[in-house]
This record gives sequence, structure tokens and C-alpha cells, in this order.
Amino acid sequence: MITIDPITILLSVVVILFLANVCNNRKQDNNKNFPPGPRPFPIIGSLHLIDMGKPHKTFIELSKKYGSVFGIQLGLEKMVILCGYDAVKDALINYAEEFSERPESPLFEETSRGNGITFGHGESWKVMRRFALSTLRDYGMGKKSLKNKINDECESLMQIFRSYEGKPFNNLTIINTAVTNIIVSILLGHSYEYDDPTILRLMKLNNENFRILESSMVKGKPESTSYYHDNNLTELVVNLFAAGMETTTTTLRWGLLLMMKYPEIQKKVQNEIERVIGSAQPQIEHRKEMPYTDAVIHEIQRFGDIIPDSVPHATSQDVTFRGYFIPKGTIVIPVLSSVLRDKAYFEKLEEFYPEHFLDSEGHFKKNEAFIPFSLGKRSCAGENLAKAELFVFFTTLLQNFTFQAPPGAKLDLTPVTGFTNAPLPHEICAIPLS
Repeated sequence: MITIDPITILLSVVVILFLANVCNNRKQDNNKNFPPGPRPFPIIGSLHLIDMGKPHKTFIELSKKYGSVFGIQLGLEKMVILCGYDAVKDALINYAEEFSERPESPLFEETSRGNGITFGHGESWKVMRRFALSTLRDYGMGKKSLKNKINDECESLMQIFRSYEGKPFNNLTIINTAVTNIIVSILLGHSYEYDDPTILRLMKLNNENFRILESSMVKGKPESTSYYHDNNLTELVVNLFAAGMETTTTTLRWGLLLMMKYPEIQKKVQNEIERVIGSAQPQIEHRKEMPYTDAVIHEIQRFGDIIPDSVPHATSQDVTFRGYFIPKGTIVIPVLSSVLRDKAYFEKLEEFYPEHFLDSEGHFKKNEAFIPFSLGKRSCAGENLAKAELFVFFTTLLQNFTFQAPPGAKLDLTPVTGFTNAPLPHEICAIPLS
């Protein structure tokens, strides 16, 4: 039996770490213009600095030392972090093409294989994005038929809420079903009852592959053979389902939780609804007459900070950005949380403060740093649909109910750790107004 002296093992490890450090330093020397950042350790890079549950918090802290554009090495992967509205806008708008790719990550490739729009690459995702936008328009987005679908779903949601007769319940599955039914009705042409096993399975397994049976409406175009194949179209549907379910559901749940936390704000919204809409069914057109409600919904999205790190980008080519050289294929993370909490654009970063979106006379005030849907070529394709859903669902809910915490319950605004910032599990009481 061969035995190895422990001293020999220790020396071997030291030599390996030394060589890794030399190689790393040589790489840094070959790329002296890479954005500055913490000096990495061999093998692990700067992983020891990262709060793995809330990496955006670490990135924001590091930006205070290294600036709004800095480099960091996680494991063996070097990446660039963008913090604050000015840097994120500069990259995603002024260098839109250069920062438009997605990383070639084993995690992403295993799930999407480069198809669809969320993790697609090259010309393929551009074609799929154009197709998605045109299809959403053709099948309802921005048309009266979509408004009717949202209104019908609101009525179904109200019936479910009323059935609890003011008693506590968890709203996660209920709201998720209502929101899911909208995207289902657009993509599949019909909706489901709230207890239907199909939609329950759909929500649970929204990354399951769906087959597109027909693609005749793109037939005959030169790009069809290359891009309009089953795998690409299936992944596109998966992307639309996932986006259509998660973020809008989470935003609405934050909205109701915040209304319970701040009953005086809830009352102001209800007063505006009564003054502008009365007992009529809320429509997206009412939004321009309801500055306070509009400001509250914007602040829900800002405070909720649904996707704090955003989906990672990658450089499509070598680029010099703000004096730094960033090689092709570098992972780039625009930290959306740092934008929605940019002190240059928002007064009370950690508070729920609708006045961020109101002027001194109570008129709605746009804030350019409000980018919960991101910016540029990779911004959310369903932004307009989400805005319509949020306004109509939120106003309809507050038109019909006052939301309160169950007796004795403490409302915790700490988000669940994960890719999205969702509220902790909680129950609500929906008290009918009539």
C-alpha cells in the first residue's frame, strides 16, 4: 500500500495554489483595462465576499468602493457589474447591441439550449422576440379583446375573494391562477377554472415544454427554416408562461401586503377609485385620471424590487465602455435593485413612499430610473401586458375590498431569498366594501 506523507500533500496544495495565482495574475496583466474590483483568491475568486442569498446587496456595497462599473471574479469566471441608473442606462441603451447577449452557461443551456427569447443567442432570439411581440399584438395585447379578458378574470377573482367572507386566506395560488389565465387565454385561446388540475399543474410546472401545433403565420419567410422550429417555438412559449405568471403575481401580492401595512395609503387609493370610477368596472383608460393610484402601483414595483439582479447579460463583442475594456463573452450583470434604489433619483430608498412619483401638486411624475422591466434590447417583451394587468387587477381589488392583516398577525416586509423578491408566506383578510 502506497502512503503519502502529509507534508508532501500540503506542499503540493501550496504549489497548485501558487501556480493558479500566477496564472490569474498573468490573465490580469493581459487585461489591464478590465474594470477594477476586489482582488480574487485562487480557485474561488471573490466568492467569499458574496451573500449568496442576496448577491445584489453585495454588489451594491462593492460599488461604493470600486465605482458603478466594476469587475469581479466568481470562481474562475470574470464578470462585470453595473450599478446605478446612469451606468445601467449607458450600457443597455447607448451600447445596446454590445451588451445584448446572454451568457453561455451550463445552467441556461441545459434548460433552453439557446432557444426562445430569455436565454436565446445571436440572431435567433432577435427573430423570436419580434415574433413574440407581433403575436401578442395579433392575439390581443392592446386590443379590446384583451381588456375584456382581464375584466372577466377580475370578476372571477372577486368571486373567489368574496367566498372567504372576510376570513384569513393565502392569496398566492388564487392570484397566480388569475394572472396565468390571462397569458393562457392569449396563447391557447381559453382560460381555466381556479381548481382545474390542468392550470394547477401548469403553474407548478411552467417550464414544461409546450408544442406549437401551427406556425403558418410565418410560413414562407427566408428565416423560417433556421429559426421557426419546434424547439425554438416551444421555448418561446415556456418563456412567455414563466414571465406571465411569476412577476405580475408577485407584484400584486406585494401590493396587497403593502396596503395592509399602510391602511392610510389604501384609503387614499380607494377614495380616488370612488371619485373617478365609482361602481363602474375599472379600465386601463382610467389610469391617466388617477395619479395617486398610478403612483402607488409604481412604488409597489419599485419597493418590491421583483428581480433585483436582473437576468445576466453578456457582451456580444469586445467593447470599450467608460474607459474599460470588456472582452466578448464577458458576463455582465445590470443590478436593477441599485437602480430602483438609486439615491440620485429616489428620496427614501428603503421606505414605501408613493410620493416618489408625484409632484408638489399631486400630479403623476415620471421617474426615468423606474425600470423594473429593464432597458434595451433584452427588456421585458410583456411590459405593456403587465402594466395593464397590474392596474386593472389592483384597482378592481381595492374597489371591492379593504385588506387587513388577520387578528394578531405581524406583517413582515422581508422578501423571500431567491431569484425574485417575493413576499414571505402570509394570509390576508379581504373585507367586502358592499
